[in-house]
Amino acid sequence: MTSPFGVEPRGAEAYSGRVPIRVALVNDYEVVVHGIASMLRSHVHRIEVVELNASSSVAEPVDIALFDTFTQSRDDGTGIVHLLENPRVDKVVVYTWSTDRALRDASLRLGVSGYLSKRMSASDLVNALDMVHKGEVVVSEEPDRLPLIGGDWPGREEGLTARESEVLCLITQGLTNAQIVERTHLSINSIKSYIRSCYRKINVDSRSRAVLWGVDHGMQLDRVRVMDPDIPGAR
Repeated sequence: MTSPFGVEPRGAEAYSGRVPIRVALVNDYEVVVHGIASMLRSHVHRIEVVELNASSSVAEPVDIALFDTFTQSRDDGTGIVHLLENPRVDKVVVYTWSTDRALRDASLRLGVSGYLSKRMSASDLVNALDMVHKGEVVVSEEPDRLPLIGGDWPGREEGLTARESEVLCLITQGLTNAQIVERTHLSINSIKSYIRSCYRKINVDSRSRAVLWGVDHGMQLDRVRVMDPDIPGAR
């Protein structure tokens, strides 16, 4: 049976005896990469999480660097290019909730081997990474009706949605509304709506108070590489 993303499910028995795919998880926020690692916990026979990177500098040889776009610039491709140019990285896959075809096509032109949706289940994500590892270019056809599944984000435990969290993280980083529009490719009205809903949820009434809240709740950038021995498959 094919999944909603067109990725054929594969049983664990089909992978017995295979060497797991070595994967680095990349984003500027520790909670984000830890969230992806947690998704992959039950697939350690197929995926070896080699590094959790709160930067785009992968230090160990990996088959795939999975680049999470949370708070990342959607249009300049800087983080993606750094990974593509890293001799320790064989293939780069973008992991995102963006449905913008222009952004997807721009990433593919840069040379990524996959553009995968955060609405994929863990099994579908692993199947897609396996296909990439075999040399295919895999692109999610994202059904809008499906909920966001992938990973974690700062403020989730406080009730913030992924989009609200991203906007609040960018505010905490000091970006203006116009800069957030450029970074996320959302409309200015959408940005203002997310800001209003954030303020209600965290009980603040000004941007300066929102920044202070963000600093206190882990919304500043984490720029040190994370190596977590408690994550199965990590070193």
